[in-house]
Amino acid sequence: MKLIKFFFLGLLFGVVLSKAEIISWYRIQEMFRFHAFHMYGVIGSAVILGIISLQIIKRNRIINVEGNLFGFPDKESGFYRYIIGGSIFGMGWALTGSCPGPMYILFGYGYFSFGVVILSALLGTFTYGLIKKHLPH
Repeated sequence: MKLIKFFFLGLLFGVVLSKAEIISWYRIQEMFRFHAFHMYGVIGSAVILGIISLQIIKRNRIINVEGNLFGFPDKESGFYRYIIGGSIFGMGWALTGSCPGPMYILFGYGYFSFGVVILSALLGTFTYGLIKKHLPH
């Protein structure tokens, strides 16, 4: 029962993404072809909101749902790992027409082929967990 609020928050998030057309393959295609500003505006707004939210959390020492202060580890330099990881993420996004959040929404809309995408994403995450200690970080 403690997690029910997160279920409803996720449900609300899914509705907002759907109504804003963030899950639309055509919107994503427009973004990658530089034909429309819609997705760049959404992503830019999310980045700005994230920056503001993190500053509020840090300055007001806000606690998480478990009652602990949020921890913010020091940044590590790792230019190449961000380039490689971002490129892999971007290729997956371009090939599937969806980033991780909307994958579940699209599956819920009845696009059951996204089951393959979700399973592949989970398999990739699991594989990374297995080989993480052998990768340069």
